Amino acid sequence: MNTALNEMKEAITDALGDSVLDADCSGGELSIVVKREDIPRVLTYLRDDVNCQFKILVDLCGVDYPEREQRFEVVYHMLSLVHNCRVRVKTRTAGESVPSVVSVFSTALWFERECWDMFGVPFSDNPDLRRILTDYGFEGHPLRKDFPLTGFVEVRYDDEKKRVVYEPVKLTQDFRTFDFLSPWEGQPPLLPGDEKADDVEGEGA
Repeated sequence: MNTALNEMKEAITDALGDSVLDADCSGGELSIVVKREDIPRVLTYLRDDVNCQFKILVDLCGVDYPEREQRFEVVYHMLSLVHNCRVRVKTRTAGESVPSVVSVFSTALWFERECWDMFGVPFSDNPDLRRILTDYGFEGHPLRKDFPLTGFVEVRYDDEKKRVVYEPVKLTQDFRTFDFLSPWEGQPPLLPGDEKADDVEGEGA
């Protein structure tokens, strides 16, 4: 499998040229990083080329790396049933529009709406770019790392009032700062039963 993936990686990088910024084979999957403006062309090639045939766009998601200059990654996961393999395509943006791939994969419509809703990454030429998971009038993008955990309202349907009500967000437990040096967090250095292994080693010596 790794040999076939490496051969596919070489073929893709040769065919797409400067559009590919990086390519890597690991974990039985091929990952490539491409220029933002070339996303539609790259996905079209991966779908139509006889040696690729990634006909299924499984998922499109966002990732937030606040420490990077281009803090957002848009990640496309594609599947080839013919070759029984997957490819992960990534592109990076600092907040600039990413070209929509709805014309390449119609399933991308809702995926792009979700990425816009959760991360605030706009997609140019998306015919219906609006929120899909959050409520009407919601402000902000919940999956950004700098999104506040409190201070917003939640929406629910009240059976008694027979209408939708807005209430302050209530956390099910107190907010905790995780201190992994505390015995209440993380794994202790010596697990129950480990002392027996030390005794056996001592006897064998």
